[in-house]
Amino acid sequence: MIAARFVLLLGLMAGSAHADQPLWEAGLGVGGLRLPHYRGSDQAHNLLLPVPYGVYRGRIFRATREGARAVLYDGERFDFDLSSAVTAPTRSADNRARSGMPDLAPTLELGPNLNVNLARGSQWKVDLRLPVRAVFTVQSRPQSQGWTFSPVLNLDVKAQGWDIGLQGGPVWGSRDFNSYFYDVAQPYANSTRPAYASGGGAGGWRFTTGASRRFGALWVGAFVRADTVAGASFEASPLVKQRSQLGFGLAMSWVFATSEQRVSDDR
Repeated sequence: MIAARFVLLLGLMAGSAHADQPLWEAGLGVGGLRLPHYRGSDQAHNLLLPVPYGVYRGRIFRATREGARAVLYDGERFDFDLSSAVTAPTRSADNRARSGMPDLAPTLELGPNLNVNLARGSQWKVDLRLPVRAVFTVQSRPQSQGWTFSPVLNLDVKAQGWDIGLQGGPVWGSRDFNSYFYDVAQPYANSTRPAYASGGGAGGWRFTTGASRRFGALWVGAFVRADTVAGASFEASPLVKQRSQLGFGLAMSWVFATSEQRVSDDR
């Protein structure tokens, strides 16, 4: 699941469509990743992972720089799709703030997303993305964990062979979603970790920038993500140990297969 999150983050930078591109491309490589255990944590996952590279430019299902999505409507100024996101698992034994508490299972977020094109040029475009997603834990008995809303202003630029993406925006979560990460039930409270109950609402801000480029069959990509929970509705939780965090990743993949079928850049 952590590998899946890495792939979704790198989806921000994955190759965009140009005229007469292959319908699909596949490859495999390796990447390094550092991400906080959860937003507000002062500890992070440091991982070296195999990284599959996959691009698909179908009319309905697409896996490109916008991420993996099912396109329900594609207009000139806006499109509507189903989008997804994941969070990594965290063992409480590996996290000082959560010591003795239940582990955090990985989560899957899935829901509708409206993309509105605000402006574009020959080598750039600016979009407003409005994803609303239901959240479920990924385990033997999945549980609903509420919903999230994370609108972002997104800029894509092509510069001297590089695909560059920048995006940022606020994060909101339902009470169930915030509670999953930041509540401290009475049985787990102690002198340094008082009981705490989260409310729904603002969850701070998130900013991500990334870049990628193809060198023949070699694809390279990197991202940096800045998170802040300052001003969040759960900021007072004793599990919030650091209000701002940085995550980043770097990957390289060898593209070893492409389709003979070609598609135009309107995909």
